[in-house]
Amino acid sequence: MRLATWNVNSAKIRIPRLLPWLDQRAPDVVCLQETKLSDAAFDEALGAELADRGYQVAHHGDGRWNGVAILSKVGLDEVMRGLPDEPGFPNPEARAVTATCAGLRVTSVYVPNGRTPDDPHYQYKLAWLARLHDTVADGPVDCSVVCGDMNIAPTDADVWDPAVFRFSTHVTPPERAALAKLIGLGLRDVLRERWPDDRVFTYWDYRAGRFHQDLGMRIDLVLAGADPAGRVHAVWVDRQARKGSGPSDHAPVIVDLDEAPDGNAGPVVPPPSAPAARPKRS
Repeated sequence: MRLATWNVNSAKIRIPRLLPWLDQRAPDVVCLQETKLSDAAFDEALGAELADRGYQVAHHGDGRWNGVAILSKVGLDEVMRGLPDEPGFPNPEARAVTATCAGLRVTSVYVPNGRTPDDPHYQYKLAWLARLHDTVADGPVDCSVVCGDMNIAPTDADVWDPAVFRFSTHVTPPERAALAKLIGLGLRDVLRERWPDDRVFTYWDYRAGRFHQDLGMRIDLVLAGADPAGRVHAVWVDRQARKGSGPSDHAPVIVDLDEAPDGNAGPVVPPPSAPAARPKRS
């Protein structure tokens, strides 16, 4: 089974990139973030095209800057939009959707940005992460996959220059501690496990040619419980999707899982020959 996560930074704008990418990479399960569409608008813009490709869809959006979705060719059951007792700013936002796909409990998340450490949005971010932790803890962690735009770089190795971010969100000790607590439930950061010493980013600011200079951050994660993590066949950042005309500022993360013992998985498609990351620059 092939699973992918991608912050598309507006699903409607990204349609000319998203649909060909689905055809080329053929993921079985796709987690999208920052769709920026209401449920009705997402269905109007993409519903027919996705159905033609065999996807069932669970979308959670209110038409503002957030919005998340799960697309699945392998089943879409027990859908939960949002988190139980979810904190808001001031009201709950469309930042999480969960569904069971081929025996996996998949959650697509768009974690609040936090803005600056002294902004009230930062405390909202920490409260939201705490609620995500408790929600995952209540579920079947071993067969869970939590993926999406975490808006946290787990370590200094996950940003192009730690000094640049010293007084910013995404790297503060409380944010990283919240992420570590979530992972501590029994989840594994499968991309970093596969590429422990490589320079691997998933987000590059549009400004100042940062993508071409590889000045990025790794903030899009796939956190997998023991069952899917033990079946990882390949995992990489699809940098090709960040190139060319009209890309998102994020690249997809793709994970191929070997078939489960019960055969409940799709075919494993070989990854591209390009490496997942560029060598670290001196």
